[in-house]
Amino acid sequence: MVRKRRTELPTASSGESSESTQEASGGSGSGSGGGRGSQQPAASPQQGATGMGFQGGRGWGPQSQQSGRSGYAGGRGPQRGGVAPQQQYTVPTEYQGRGRGGGAPPQQPPAAAAAYESGSRGRARVGGGRGVEPVSSGGPPSKPLSSDLHQATQASYAAGGTPHRVPSEASSSRQAAESLTQQLQKVSIQQEVPPSQAIQPVAPSSKSMRFPLRPGKGVTGKKCIVKANHFFAELPDKDLHQYDVSINPEVTSRGVNRAVMEQLVKLYRESHLGKRLPAYDGRKSLYTAGPLPFISKEFMITLIDEDDGTGAPRREREFKVVIKLAARADLHHLGLFLQGRQADAPQEALQVLDIVLRELPTTRYCPVGRSFYSPDLGRRQPLGEGLESWRGFYQSIRPTQMGLSLNIDMSSTAFIEPLPVIDFVTQLLNRDVSSRPLSDADRVKIKKALRGVKVEVTHRGNMRRKYRISGLTSQATRELTFPVDDRGTMKSVVEYFYETYGFVIQHSQWPCLQVGNQQRPNYLPMEVCKIVEGQRYSKRLNERQITALLKVTCQRPHERELDIMQTVHHNAYHEDPYAKEFGIKISEKLASVEARILPAPWLKYHDTGREKDCLPQVGQWNMMNKKMVNGGTVNNWICINFSRGVQESVARGFCQELAQMCYISGMAFNPEPVLPPITARPDQVERVLKTRFHDAMTKLQPQGKELDLLIVILPDNNGSLYGDLKRICETDLGLVSQCCLHKHVYRMSKQYLANVALKINVKVGGRNTVLVDAISRRIPLVSDRPTIIFGADVTHPHPGEDSSPSIAAVVASQDWPEITKYAGLVCAQAHRQELIQDLYKTWQDPVRGTVSGGMIKELLISFRRATGQKPQRIIFYRDGVSEGQFYQVLLYELDAIRKACASLEPNYQPPVTFVVVQKRHHTRLFANNHNDRNAVDKSGNILPGK
Repeated sequence: MVRKRRTELPTASSGESSESTQEASGGSGSGSGGGRGSQQPAASPQQGATGMGFQGGRGWGPQSQQSGRSGYAGGRGPQRGGVAPQQQYTVPTEYQGRGRGGGAPPQQPPAAAAAYESGSRGRARVGGGRGVEPVSSGGPPSKPLSSDLHQATQASYAAGGTPHRVPSEASSSRQAAESLTQQLQKVSIQQEVPPSQAIQPVAPSSKSMRFPLRPGKGVTGKKCIVKANHFFAELPDKDLHQYDVSINPEVTSRGVNRAVMEQLVKLYRESHLGKRLPAYDGRKSLYTAGPLPFISKEFMITLIDEDDGTGAPRREREFKVVIKLAARADLHHLGLFLQGRQADAPQEALQVLDIVLRELPTTRYCPVGRSFYSPDLGRRQPLGEGLESWRGFYQSIRPTQMGLSLNIDMSSTAFIEPLPVIDFVTQLLNRDVSSRPLSDADRVKIKKALRGVKVEVTHRGNMRRKYRISGLTSQATRELTFPVDDRGTMKSVVEYFYETYGFVIQHSQWPCLQVGNQQRPNYLPMEVCKIVEGQRYSKRLNERQITALLKVTCQRPHERELDIMQTVHHNAYHEDPYAKEFGIKISEKLASVEARILPAPWLKYHDTGREKDCLPQVGQWNMMNKKMVNGGTVNNWICINFSRGVQESVARGFCQELAQMCYISGMAFNPEPVLPPITARPDQVERVLKTRFHDAMTKLQPQGKELDLLIVILPDNNGSLYGDLKRICETDLGLVSQCCLHKHVYRMSKQYLANVALKINVKVGGRNTVLVDAISRRIPLVSDRPTIIFGADVTHPHPGEDSSPSIAAVVASQDWPEITKYAGLVCAQAHRQELIQDLYKTWQDPVRGTVSGGMIKELLISFRRATGQKPQRIIFYRDGVSEGQFYQVLLYELDAIRKACASLEPNYQPPVTFVVVQKRHHTRLFANNHNDRNAVDKSGNILPGK
């Protein structure tokens, strides 16, 4: 996490589930190895220490004579311990390392380590994503990898030195390299992008890119058979045709478009459509199993509104529909792909099959993205404030190595409860609305919640006419009047409803709903309106609603499996007229998949503990008899209590127990705070935090000390308090904080205290554990040469927040070969922009000219300063990328990595493995029989050790 004052190096750690994942931000404190003031050798020319550092353009930056924090974003400086650069790793007699004193370096790797990188052409899937290794670091081309596994040769590295060439990794197919290099050269990168603009590189054709073939199947672990929520589909043997559809006058509603086409098919299927049953995407495309008896044809379709019960003539709307042949959808290439004879899946053919299988569910249920929802698919659950959850299912056709399959998963989302508006407002405000008048804040909240919501009137018997709410009136209902004739005769709303409908308005002090447009508004009293069923709530949920929705969606694997099977049977794909028309057959059995249960990794703890290493059992272990492998230091800390139910004596006792647990676990933790714990009101969080921080620093600064940690006690239901507190600590104060909930403070269980101690240790720069395979150099593609591992993702604002920026985050490992400690950077960028704009950037400096920087460069420099070595391999994991964005993200971000490396040294281009984890991956695994169910956790993941 980037702080305004300083940035720390967090480490990977296990945490406790009672606290928000937002707690896992980077902390300050010591690193492993190289304590205070430990000496570092100066960088040699081979190490690239010839530039001005990150802010100065080229170069890795000069190496400090003192080992300090990485300093990649203005760290605390040399007082804190960092990882001292070493010229070469040697074989240690033991792996100790505690606190600020350095630990011995790990052992040399074994002579054989599997390498599965850029040695062949074709496609590879790594960890559920796509793996791409486009360009080697140079050297002559070598023989491409076959489908079998290859062994890497042993390489020994001096710090920053040139590695021995690994044949299976150092070069890839020349065709693959040239193809991707050409694509990278086509990408235009806009370094300074205004917020209103988005980067839109042209995505290349999949035929122009070659991916490495999968080198083989796994051999490690125990074989087993699991069931997956995939249902195999037979590839249809039909001649598919695509037609362009234009509907005039144009409408934006897919519902209206579908109604027009439904009427067209009803009228002309037997005649003009040649008895074909087409599938329609709701926009511009129509698909048929076989040709229609024309190339282009025009139809006139009339839609008649539903009877509103008034006896008045119903509105008729006329549309001109033109259907024109566009192309034939070729399934031949999809068949080749499924047989492994084509590198990439033809997305057009998959899209046709997906539209066909979505046609019937779209008419039955409420479609949202790739999911379908209905109150008939499961019990509704209230979420509070007028919302409820609906159950539904996700559906997508997928190409797999076992053939074509339909992926089905269960899902839930929020809908607006179909309540009388008065009841909805009562729930929204959470009080008796008749007890006191509405405040201005109440009006704003009601208007925000109801704008755009569709309601139906209830005061006219069977006539349930529907309207969409555009706002609230500024006046109360009793004060509203409107003209009733051309002479300007005015009548009040209260009088009109009584005289016309005999309806007495009870809540005349409330505002009316305003429906229709602003030029000719209609006024409807809230008590005569009811919310129409089936309206999805697309705005942000509050914390309580999120918690309630998570409770609904959380299921054990066996329960989810039963729900999925029930959904498949309910959908009855064998009776689907569209599936029949196109010749698609869907199995009703879960796919059986070969799997392997990988052995659990051995974990290394400190040698002073009773247990020096640990083998997790069924994915679980604890800290009993163990000590952190590198304990951090907390000399100066304070506590603030924002929970009124926690007395100061209880808060003081909790802090003492937590400090003791941190000490027992291996940290250097001062048992006494800088200032006594205080209790404060949540609505004064900013003032209290800044005042208390100032008081502590007033005491510490004369001694040349800093505040290491803030312990915070929060109410169980704290609303925005947690987010506000983290924002202030991270961006204003540069202070590491640890939040604890009221309920845990009173329980004060040893397990909870141990979990919090692990989190604190990570935040102050310690390491809880390391992998035994890492310190003994046995991790493939990581241990044989200095490797940095990046992870990147972009979080977009919730639908409805049109002005909020997207937030990009990048983390990178900062220790090698342990790969346990990570540094993180975040940046705001253009609204809903998926490409990470600040990976690499240049700007003009009036003195220095063109200056380069960005997140990749900053983290590469940080790695060099922390380890004393520049990375000789980059592994970049990119999360949250949809299939349609795959090539855009791949090309743009690979190019950013390449440019960041070149900006450090002209010829510095280490091999890059780019792994894209795609969105909407709903595959879940289920045990094959009752006895195996303990091997699968609540999320459907196979657990090691079973």
